Amino acid sequence: MAADHPLFAEYYAKGKARRQICHRVDQAEVVLAPGRDPVAVLAASSQGRVPELIPLRYGRMQASPFAFFRGMAMMQAADLANRPSSGIVLQLCGDAHLMNYGFYASPERNLVFDINDFDETHPGPWEWDVKRLAVSLVLAARSRGFSEVAAAEAVRLAVRTYRHRTHHFACMGQMDIWYSRISYGDLLDMAQDPALRETLLKLAERARNRTSERLLPKITADENGLLRLKDNPPVLFHTGDTTLIRSVTWPAGSDWREQAEAMLQTYIGTLKEDRAELARRFRLVDLAFKVVGVGSVGTRCLVALLQDSYDTPLFLQLKEARASVLEPFTQGCIHGNQGKRVVFGQRLMQAASDLFLGWTRGPDGCDYYVRQLRDMKVTIAAEDFSVETLTAYGQACAWALARAHSKSGGRAAEIAGYLGQTSRFEDALALYATRYADQAEADYESFRRAVRDGVLPASD
Repeated sequence: MAADHPLFAEYYAKGKARRQICHRVDQAEVVLAPGRDPVAVLAASSQGRVPELIPLRYGRMQASPFAFFRGMAMMQAADLANRPSSGIVLQLCGDAHLMNYGFYASPERNLVFDINDFDETHPGPWEWDVKRLAVSLVLAARSRGFSEVAAAEAVRLAVRTYRHRTHHFACMGQMDIWYSRISYGDLLDMAQDPALRETLLKLAERARNRTSERLLPKITADENGLLRLKDNPPVLFHTGDTTLIRSVTWPAGSDWREQAEAMLQTYIGTLKEDRAELARRFRLVDLAFKVVGVGSVGTRCLVALLQDSYDTPLFLQLKEARASVLEPFTQGCIHGNQGKRVVFGQRLMQAASDLFLGWTRGPDGCDYYVRQLRDMKVTIAAEDFSVETLTAYGQACAWALARAHSKSGGRAAEIAGYLGQTSRFEDALALYATRYADQAEADYESFRRAVRDGVLPASD
């Protein structure tokens, strides 16, 4: 056991000493960024996005304070940066809210549970991720009408899970941490509540049906003997065939295929040699624009349909990578390509990553990261949560986050030393999450007023 090694005690003591810099009870404080204006911050975050899709982005964020919070990672990042931290810096998810976890297929085609969104991945203090998860639990609970007591308890149990799992990883060697993963079976074995087991079984069934072969007839059609992605605006469409998006000029025109091929060749060059060889066995068939998510709406996202010599389909998603919301408060991107930043963070933090994960740059000058579309990816819908499933799901997310942090930073013993053996940190986070959820709801009301007053345009 690594816990028997003399350096374990040294690392643990080093983390414990950091409590003098930032006391655990002080983690309950909410300190807002000076001059913060959520409406102005939101408008600024829309700069560089596709103008015609910004009203759709705001429309999706109007759904609830929870939906608004999901699209406002930059606001919480600014607030978190305005107060002292533990000082233990490592690669973060950057947007570790509840809905950015789920099941997906490992390269061996096994279902694993992990963080599944890394658009904002960047180095930062580890507790920033934990706090984003904690607040999302409270807002999700409120969106379902659960009591404040239930919401706070869900946070405490999630943060306690993070603490216990971090202590566990702190006692492991680096190779054991690197190879650790959370399987579907692990979660099913731990599920005591019958409703939770039923939810997990349904999620697994959905995941196994979310493959390229199952997706093919849903989003493609035969046009004069050629397979083509179906236009379904505003979700999926060819930019040259719609008046919906006039500001996006690519992919469109007679040379779109040549430009896309060059983009894909650059992408293939970022894959490991064996995976690059596999990717070269597929030919580009079609390319269309796709609108995804809540916070991502307005960024450029493409779906590429490829087929091999037997016409077996492969769907790739090419998603624009912008600067992380953490970058203004930590350090600049060191990777030279924001897509590479996303891929680096994802590979470093996930237990297993997409076989086709890579990056490129488009003819529009935007950076992109590339992964398979769907490929057994699934997460629980917020409206399906009961008190029991929300609490259990929060604990699963906290376990995944503890594993990801332990893998990405190699500093689990320091974090464990800071957390200690008592409930002091989880009690502080329960207070913080409740207080910041109140602030997020106040920000949401400011946003709603801006929409009603015509300051921000919003559509369904």
